[in-house]
Amino acid sequence: MGVLNGKVRPGDTVVVMGAGPIGLAAIATARLYSPNQIIAIDPVDARLEAARRFGADITLGTGGDIRSAVAERTGGLGADVAIEAVGIPETFESCTRLVRPGGHVANIGVHGRPAVLHLEDLWIRNLTITTGLVDTSSTPTLLSMVAAGRLDPGQFITHRFGLEDMEKAYEVFSNAQDTGALKVVLTRD
Repeated sequence: MGVLNGKVRPGDTVVVMGAGPIGLAAIATARLYSPNQIIAIDPVDARLEAARRFGADITLGTGGDIRSAVAERTGGLGADVAIEAVGIPETFESCTRLVRPGGHVANIGVHGRPAVLHLEDLWIRNLTITTGLVDTSSTPTLLSMVAAGRLDPGQFITHRFGLEDMEKAYEVFSNAQDTGALKVVLTRD
């Protein structure tokens, strides 16, 4: 949804805020539209490494000046598209500051708290802001791309456990920052 709602086009600079499974899916599908560069932003090193495997060209931690880093890589203009895949007010607001005039912010993160829309800063920049979660409209296309080998959903699976190890699987998944878990699969032997 982030790629479609953000209207990613060939040659675009795409920022993906958050490199969890939702952000990684946005990176993988944005790659299909031949952007100039994909910049992934996340505070966790393991997720930034995953972002590189999924096709991010540049990865940034959250410790520095992200706005300057994106501006440096875009000739001072900002990204064409920023995809918010975290779901917290700070990352949404950051995405609105990272896009260039006329850019698109596609919010696909699930928000549990209000985020401020700074219209005093945004009104002059002609931004398009969309929201939306996964729907089934793109499922047939995605499945055909998986069948054709253009998308690999298996890369999301980082850990496998038998059903008898369900508690260990939950422990690994709940400590994803330390274990690097993206998706955990449980199987019957």
